Amino acid sequence: MHLLAAQPGAISDGSEPVDPGQTPADVLFLSAADTELAALSEARALLGDEAPGLRLTQLGWLAHPFSVDLYLEQTATRSRLVVARILGGAAYWQYGVEQFAIRLSEAGVAFAALPGDDKPDEELFSLSTVSRADWQALLAYCVEGGPPNAANLLRLTRHMLDGTERPPEAAPLLRAGLYWPGETATTMESLRAHWTDGAPIAAITFYRALLQGAGLHPVNRLVQALLRRGLNPLPVFVASLKDPVSAATLEKLFQQAPPDVVLNATSFAVGSPEAGVGPREPTPLDKPGRPVIQTILSASAEEAWEQSVRGLTARDIAMNVALPEVDGRILSRAISFKTQAYRDEATECAIASYRARGDRVTFAADLAANWAKLGRTAPAQRKVALVLANYPNKDGRLANGVGLDTPAATVETLKALGRAGYDVQDAPTDPQALMQAILAGPTNWLTDRAARGGGVRLPLADYRAFHDRLPWELRQKIEDRWGAPEADPFLDNHSFALSILTFGNVVVGVQPARGYNIDPEATYHAPDLPPPHNYLAFYAWLRQEFGAHAIVHMGKHGNLEWLPGKAVALSEECFPEAVLGAMPHIYPFIVNDPGEGTQAKRRAQAVIVDHLTPPLTRAESYGPLRDLEALVDEYYEASGLDPRRIGHLRDQILDLMATTGLDTDAGVREGDDSDSRLQKLDAYLCELKESQIRDGLHIFGRAPEGRLARDLIVALTRIPRGDGKGGDASLPRALVADLGLGKFDPLDCDLGQPWTGPRPEVLADLTEDPWRSNGDAVERLELLASALVEGAPAPGPASAAVLEQIRTTIRPAVTGTGSAEMGGLLTALDGRFLPPGPSGAPTRGRLDVLPTGRNFYSVDSRAIPTRAAWALGWKSANLLIDRHLQEHGDWPRAMALTAWGTSNMRTGGDDIAQALALMGVKPQWDAASRRVTGFEILPLSVLGRPRVDVTLRVSGFFRDAFPAQVDLVASAAKAVLELDEPEAENPGAARFRAEGATDQAAFRVFGSRPGAYGAGLQAMIDERLWENRGDLADAYLTWGSYAYGAGTDGAPARPALETRLTQTEAVVQNQDNREHDLLDSDDYYQFEGGLAATVETLRGQAPTVYHNDHSRPERPVIRTLDEEIGRVVRSRAANPKWIEGVKRHGYKGAFEIAATVDYLFAFSATTGAVKDHHFDLVYDAYLEDDATRDFLAEANAPALREIAERFQEAIDRGLWSPRSNSARARLADLHA
Repeated sequence: MHLLAAQPGAISDGSEPVDPGQTPADVLFLSAADTELAALSEARALLGDEAPGLRLTQLGWLAHPFSVDLYLEQTATRSRLVVARILGGAAYWQYGVEQFAIRLSEAGVAFAALPGDDKPDEELFSLSTVSRADWQALLAYCVEGGPPNAANLLRLTRHMLDGTERPPEAAPLLRAGLYWPGETATTMESLRAHWTDGAPIAAITFYRALLQGAGLHPVNRLVQALLRRGLNPLPVFVASLKDPVSAATLEKLFQQAPPDVVLNATSFAVGSPEAGVGPREPTPLDKPGRPVIQTILSASAEEAWEQSVRGLTARDIAMNVALPEVDGRILSRAISFKTQAYRDEATECAIASYRARGDRVTFAADLAANWAKLGRTAPAQRKVALVLANYPNKDGRLANGVGLDTPAATVETLKALGRAGYDVQDAPTDPQALMQAILAGPTNWLTDRAARGGGVRLPLADYRAFHDRLPWELRQKIEDRWGAPEADPFLDNHSFALSILTFGNVVVGVQPARGYNIDPEATYHAPDLPPPHNYLAFYAWLRQEFGAHAIVHMGKHGNLEWLPGKAVALSEECFPEAVLGAMPHIYPFIVNDPGEGTQAKRRAQAVIVDHLTPPLTRAESYGPLRDLEALVDEYYEASGLDPRRIGHLRDQILDLMATTGLDTDAGVREGDDSDSRLQKLDAYLCELKESQIRDGLHIFGRAPEGRLARDLIVALTRIPRGDGKGGDASLPRALVADLGLGKFDPLDCDLGQPWTGPRPEVLADLTEDPWRSNGDAVERLELLASALVEGAPAPGPASAAVLEQIRTTIRPAVTGTGSAEMGGLLTALDGRFLPPGPSGAPTRGRLDVLPTGRNFYSVDSRAIPTRAAWALGWKSANLLIDRHLQEHGDWPRAMALTAWGTSNMRTGGDDIAQALALMGVKPQWDAASRRVTGFEILPLSVLGRPRVDVTLRVSGFFRDAFPAQVDLVASAAKAVLELDEPEAENPGAARFRAEGATDQAAFRVFGSRPGAYGAGLQAMIDERLWENRGDLADAYLTWGSYAYGAGTDGAPARPALETRLTQTEAVVQNQDNREHDLLDSDDYYQFEGGLAATVETLRGQAPTVYHNDHSRPERPVIRTLDEEIGRVVRSRAANPKWIEGVKRHGYKGAFEIAATVDYLFAFSATTGAVKDHHFDLVYDAYLEDDATRDFLAEANAPALREIAERFQEAIDRGLWSPRSNSARARLADLHA
C-alpha cells in the first residue's frame, strides 16, 4: 500500500519577481511597514559604528516565490540574523516564511519571525530559532516603536550576534494621543487654539507609527483641508483600535470634544464578520454615534493607482475596504500613496513614505463636511432627494426595487419624514397617487415625452456651469459620444425636463436612463458607455439647484454605482464621483444581496439601510394542477379494486399531461411506460406544491403581519441554522423526531414514493386529503408547523425547543424589521452612525441578518471559498457529473460556469468551489485564520473520473470584489492544463497542448471590459436590436471576452473565449436561495441565457444547460434549465396565489407581472427552454383572466400594454404558437 500525494499549487496574481539586489549583512530586517523601515534607517544612522551591518527589506518585494528563493540564495543565507515582521501571520506569507525557516536553519542563520501587530503568535515563534527571551524583546521594541526603541532593537541584534552589552527592555511610549502639525506635545488646550468656536468637530484617527516614519503628510493635508471647510480637526494617533489604552484614550478625548464626524485612516476592523447574532458592541470610533468615514492610505504607488481600473490591490481591498465595512464605516477615497522618500545606501533600501494626493484629500474633506452639515441642520431645513430606479426604460417599469414595493416604500418614507419634522408639503398619501403624478410628467420613455408637462426644469446655462466644472477628460468622453448638450433629446426649449416631483424640502425623482435608450443601435456594443447630458443634468439639479443635503436611492438598484470608472478608490475622472460628488448617500437595499449593495458602498460612498426580503409561502396546488392531483389520488385509491376504472383514470391523466405540457415539465421521456409516467407526475406535483414562492412584496418600514408573518417564520425555520441543534434545528425535522416518524427526512426525500411510516393522529387530522406518499407527509408537517407558529402546542421536546427560539428570537426579529428599517433611514438622515450588520439570505439559515435596518457588510474575501462552500461545491460537482454521465452516456469534458459576486458573498464561494471541484482541485486553508492560501491538485485515483475543463464567466462585481479568487481559479486551471495526464483523463490538458500551450490557450476566466459591467443582452432585448440568436451571442462575446487572472487583467481575448465555448458541452448556473427565481431578474437570462446562446451559435448545437438549486446547502439539487423554467412558471408565475399577492401592491405588483413576462421571453430568445405551453400558462393567467387583466389596466396601464407587446413579439419571432385562437386578436386590441 502506498499514499498518493496531492500536488500543491500556488495562487499567482501575475506579479513579476523582484530582486531587492542586496548584499549580505549581519542583520536583515524585513517588514511590510514602511514606517518601521524608515525608523530603523534613522536609528542606524544615529548609532553609526555601534549599529550592526543592516539591510532593510520591504516584505512586499518578496511576494513572488522566485523572489523568495533568490533572496535566500544571494542574501539571507549568507547573513547572520534575519528578523521578519509578518503582518497577518504565517498565512499571509506562507511560502516565504516556510522557506526562510527551512533554508536559514540549514545555513545556521538565526531567524526571528515576528507578528506584524502587537499580538504574540506561537506559530511564528515555532518557526523561529532565536530564544524566547530575544524573540519577545525584539517584538516589544517593534510594538512600542519610537527612536529609542528602534536604536535598542539594533543594539539587541548586536548583543545576540557578538555578545555586546544587552540593551534595556523596550520603553513604553505613549500609545495614543493628540497630534497637531508642527507641535511636539499637543494638548487639548493647545489644539483648541486652532479651532473656531462652535464649528463641527472632525476627528482624524491614524496609526502611531506614522509619527516616527515620515508618514504624516496625508494627515497634515487632511487637517488643512478640514480647516478650510470650517471644521475643527481633532487628530488622534493610536497604536491600534483594538488596543485597550488607545480605545480608552479615544473615549476620553471624544467625551471632551464630541466629534460630528470621524475620519479613520487605520486598517482592518474592530468587529468580526463572524460575530454572529446578539447585540453589537460599539467600536471606539462609533461610540459617539456619528458617521465614521474610512480614508485609505494606499500601499501602492500613485502612478499604479492612476493606471489601474481596479483601483486598489487585493491586499488593500481586504485591509482598507472590506474589513472596515464590518465596522460600518463609509468608504471615501484613497487619499495618499507610497512614494520613495530617499535611498539609504547603508541599508541598501529605498525608504518610502506616504504622500497625499490633493484632489483625493479634497473629496474626503468635502464628504466629512457634508455629513457634519447634514447632522447639524435641523430636520425642518434638511433637503432630501428620494430617487427611484427605472429599467427597462418603460413607463410600466418605474420605481424598480428588487423585492420591494418601491412606491409604497417612498410614500411611507415621506410620511415618516413629515412625522420627524421635515418640511414635507402636499405629498401623495398612497402609492397609486404617487405613480400617477410621476407618469403625468416627463419620464425616461422618449416616445411621447415632449407632450408631457410637470417635473422640474434645469436651464441649459445652469447645466453648462455644472458641466464645465467636470474634469476635461470626462467632458470629452461625454461629448465624443453624445455631442454638445444642445443635442440631447431630453433638452426642450433650452432646458432639461427632469422627472422630479417637489414636496417642500423633499423631492422624489426618477433616475435617468444610462443612455442605451437614446441611440440603441449605436450603443448596445458599448459596455463603458458614458452617461448622456440629461443624466448629469438630473444630479446637477439635485446638487446645485435644489441643494440636497442627502440623496436616498430607494431599493436595489439604480445605475449610478455601475457607471464607468475604477472599481474602488475612485478618481475625479470616474463617472460615479462626477455625478454624485461628495454627497451623503443613503440606500435602502434588500438584505440578501450583499454584492450589489457593496458596489454602492465602494463606488458611491453609500450607507446601506438593509430591508427584509418579500414574505415567502408554499406554492400549494391550484386550478388544473389541483384537479390533476385529485385524479392521481383517485387512481391510486382505486388501484387493485376496479381495473376498468383504473384504465380510464390512467388514460385521462396521461391525456391531461400531454395537452398541458406537464409530461415535458415532469421529465417524462419517450419510452417511459404508464406507471413510470404517473410516478413522475406524482412526484412533480408534490414538488410544485412544496415550492417556496414570494407572497407579495416587502414594504420598507413595515413588518409582515398575520399569515404573511407566519409563513415567513415557517420558511425561516425550515432548514437548520447554526449547529442545527436545539432551537436551531429544522422545525419539520424536529416534528419528525417528536412524532416518531423514524429516519424520514422531510428535507431530503423522494416526494413521490409511497408513505410507509406511521400516521399520527395529529398529522392525519390536519387535512382530508389522502396520505399515501412522502409528499403528503411533508405537506402535513408543513401544515402542522404553521399551526405551531400560530400557537398550537408542541407535540414534543424537539419542536418545543424550536418554538421557544421562535418566541424569544425569531418572531421579535421579524416583527422588529419595520420600525428598525425606517428608524435606520432616519438615523442616517440625522447624520448619525448607523450600526452595521451581516448580510445574506435569511431562509438559507442566516437569521443573524435580522432585524434589518442596518448598514450591511459582506464577507472577508480572504476566506473564500470557505470549507462549508467547498463541501457543497464538491457535492454539487459530483452530482452534476453523475447526472451528465447518466443522461449523455459519457463524462463531461468541458463546462462553462457563471460566477456572480453577490451570490458568492452570500454563500462563501459555492460557485468557485464547484468550479475547482470539477477540475479536481481543492483549496488549501490556513488552519488558524481560515484564509485560502493555495490549492492542491487531487490525484485522478481520488477523483475516480476525468477532470472537467472549466471556463468561468465572472460578473464585473465579482472581478472587482474577488481578485484573489480570480487568481485562484486561473492559477488552478493553468496548473491542471500543464499536467502530463492522458487525454481521456484530462481533456483540457490535451487541448492546451494542441493549441500550442500559449498564454491565450490557458485563459479560463473571462469577464467584462475593465471598468465595465454586465453581459450586454439587456439593451438588445429591450430595444429589439436582434434578428436571431447569433446577434445575442455576438453581444455576449463583445461584452464578456476579456481574460482575467494569474497576471492577466482584462486582456481582450475574444478568439480565446470563442475557442473555449466552441468546446463547451454544458452551461452551469447555480441559484443559492429561493427568495427569488430566474424570472425575477435580467441577470439570469443575460448570463445564463447569453452563455447558452453563444455556445449554441459557435458549436451549431445547443448545450445542456444546468440550473442547480443550492438553497439547502446539505442537499444540492441538479436541474436543467428546462426543468427550472417549467417549475417556476407553474409554481410561481401562473399561480393565482402569487398573482393575488402582487395585486396587493397596485402599480408595483403589475410591474412584477410585466417583468416576469419580459424575462420569460428573454429566456425563449436565448435558449430553447421556454415551450409553447409555458407562454400559454402565463398568457392565460395574466391576459385571459378578466380580473387580472382589469387589475393591470387599472393599476398600471403601461405595463398591460408592454405585456401585450411582448407576447406579440414572441409570436412574431416564432417563439410562441398560442394554443388559444383568440390570443392574437386580444393582443392586437391591448397594444393598439
